[in-house]
Amino acid sequence: MGETENTRLMQRIFAGLAEGDGRPLAESLADDFSWTIIGTTKWSGTYEGRQTVLNDLFRPLLAQFADTYTNTPQRFIAAGDYVVVECKGHATTTDGKPYHNTYCWVCHIEDGKLQALTEYCDTDLIARTLGAPGDMKRR
Repeated sequence: MGETENTRLMQRIFAGLAEGDGRPLAESLADDFSWTIIGTTKWSGTYEGRQTVLNDLFRPLLAQFADTYTNTPQRFIAAGDYVVVECKGHATTTDGKPYHNTYCWVCHIEDGKLQALTEYCDTDLIARTLGAPGDMKRR
């Protein structure tokens, strides 16, 4: 697939995320997909494998939000097998704290599937606002 098709894939994913629908994203993950969050927060690191991302990243993250998480793209930049997306996520935690993060996602795409994603974001906001993955007290 070329840059145009890869950009269209990311545009479809973000059409869902902007409305609070994560299914297009989840359905686009390759089985051996990896998601890396930069920094040194309790969320930082690399989550290897589609099921690990869904179970160990998405599930505990979404459990910390009292409302629907949305993520709106600001810009798409494509080069070869990569699409970079500048985007803004919005939600309120179950503690009533606003969680409005700005991201830069560097997405590697092969054969119409997301293979890897590196997330650059405000890690201080993560540390101040979110509990650790699996922190049952915050659910």
